[in-house]
Amino acid sequence: MKMLFTSARASRASGSDDNLGRGMDTALTVLAFLGIGLLIDIWLGTRPIFTIGLVVFAAVGSFVRMKLVYDATMERLEGERRDGARPSGRAA
Repeated sequence: MKMLFTSARASRASGSDDNLGRGMDTALTVLAFLGIGLLIDIWLGTRPIFTIGLVVFAAVGSFVRMKLVYDATMERLEGERRDGARPSGRAA
């Protein structure tokens, strides 16, 4: 019987799958902008205008970044498939 995430662990070890890192990056970015927005709102007394604005800005920016990375990865993989080349990665 195989462990549930055996292939996911193997792909992360080879550096080809970094979804956990992307999730943490997104969460920490939104959290940082939340804190910055909250500090600005407290400083200016404009609660919660900057908090909401900066959180929305961070969330939209994170999702746009994920989409661009996804599109670039798919283009690379489609090109490799079209050329008949082996996927680029670390040699075993």
